[in-house]
Amino acid sequence: DPVNNLAYNTTYKIKVTTGAKSALGNDLSREYESSFTTSHSPSSSVSGLFMAVGSGGKILRSTDNGSSWGIATSCQFSNNLADVTFGNDTSLAVGIPGYIVRSTNSGSSWDNVTSVSQYIYRYGITFGNNTFVAVGQSGNILRSTNSGSSWNDSNSGISQYLYGITFGNNTFVAVGESGNIVRSTNSGSSWNDSNSGISQQLYGITFGNNTFVAVGTDGKIVRSTDNGTSWDNSTSPTGNGLYGVTFG
Repeated sequence: DPVNNLAYNTTYKIKVTTGAKSALGNDLSREYESSFTTSHSPSSSVSGLFMAVGSGGKILRSTDNGSSWGIATSCQFSNNLADVTFGNDTSLAVGIPGYIVRSTNSGSSWDNVTSVSQYIYRYGITFGNNTFVAVGQSGNILRSTNSGSSWNDSNSGISQYLYGITFGNNTFVAVGESGNIVRSTNSGSSWNDSNSGISQQLYGITFGNNTFVAVGTDGKIVRSTDNGTSWDNSTSPTGNGLYGVTFG
């Protein structure tokens, strides 16, 4: 859509039709089609920075492509942080139990977001379509459309834990306990269940080349090429647990 900004991690199709006629009046028009995928949302790189979060509320920053790291000024708590993302010049991290912390200065300093319950564990967060979406305990999903200043509950329709979430092709997809997968095509306002075909835990999910890929316990790998509507069980070379996946 030439009127709106392009979304991260989204495939767009282009169709160009030329209209021309020869001197004899013959139709010489041609139609050309192509497609391209925009880059991933810069979830781990903020103005050239890499960020990592973890135990004890620690937030690390690197300004030299990961060669060296320093500790960012964190919040006044020592609870674990599970995931971090970036969008709209804002860094957001989620943790256990239930914290969401926010930075608007490239991670130099962080503040607690006080508008959310701190008694619900949160494991994953991502950004897309100008919306932050966080997932966690008992199917809890929160979304923010104002760069993390305030958050609203969004009904996932399930009660199992959700551990990972990603965004691609204007679709949010979250994964969790017992092979549960939920997806949203309206910026996280509402969610639909999607059958993964497995019962194992799913912990990580990513998007690339028009494909969502999720991984979990027992080496399980499932993939979707229709924006998370249906899933295929991929052959895995291991029976060990898989906890993270990325595309590059």
